[in-house]
Amino acid sequence: MDPVIWFFALGIVAGALRSDLKLPPAIYDLLSMLLLLAIGLKGGVELARNPFDGLLVQVILVVAMGLVLPLLIFPAARTLGRLSRANAASVAAHYGSVSVATFAVGISYLGGRSIAYDSQLPLFLVLLEIPAIVVGILLARGLKEKTRWGRLAHEMFLGKSIVLLLGGLVIGWLAGPAGIVPLEPLFFDLFKGVLALFLLEMGLIAATEFRTLRQNALFLLAFGLLAPLPLAAIGALLGWSIGLNPGGTTLLAVLAGSGSYIAAPAAMRIAVPAANPSLPLAMSLGVTFPFNIFVGIPLYLAFAEWLHRL
Repeated sequence: MDPVIWFFALGIVAGALRSDLKLPPAIYDLLSMLLLLAIGLKGGVELARNPFDGLLVQVILVVAMGLVLPLLIFPAARTLGRLSRANAASVAAHYGSVSVATFAVGISYLGGRSIAYDSQLPLFLVLLEIPAIVVGILLARGLKEKTRWGRLAHEMFLGKSIVLLLGGLVIGWLAGPAGIVPLEPLFFDLFKGVLALFLLEMGLIAATEFRTLRQNALFLLAFGLLAPLPLAAIGALLGWSIGLNPGGTTLLAVLAGSGSYIAAPAAMRIAVPAANPSLPLAMSLGVTFPFNIFVGIPLYLAFAEWLHRL
């Protein structure tokens, strides 16, 4: 197992035992910024090395997946969990969107096994942040005049994660492999160390989310553990069908099977205040995130490799 994952386990244990271990907020913010920029820069450099042939079709299909996934999740959350319309829509938005941290762990996992992935995956990461949130809002509220679409658009498109990912992607593409060399010691060589510290804090946060699982515990645990598998399978099948390599197929499965805990919570708090914010956050961060990094990512890689042997 990749050593960085044990930092997450350490955070969970420390949080469960109510240790006073905690990263200062400024350090946590710095680590998240470094991770987002590193992912964007690496993707931009790889895009500069490769032509854009066929990318438009892939982008359209990936965005279509981002629109379809919440439509599949919503009825399941509504019927199986007996959730209110607002809460079911919020769950759909969270699970239709993506987790940057899970994607970063997926990159680290593939890197440890010297498995290459397609250069456009960071671009897909950016694109998949938004569609599910929009669909979730429409499922909850419809096209109501009271929805503050301007503020909501600002939150989604100018949020920290989107700005840093997209900005890093553009900078890496403009600089190219040669131009990015002076930045490699900070953003590339230290990537796994930064990720380890980030996951330590994520473990501490996840431990606190476990406490919110007491209400509707059976559904929350079952959904958080089982939902990633069919969602990831959809992502893997799409990646295989559009010509991604096994590494790229794995990462698209990781994106499809992950749940957002940054962009979606912020947007849904603004647009759907009737939804309980702790419900989907406890599921995505307290259940699905640990499942994916301990169990899911190796499964998605095995499935992707099996697909590519067909």
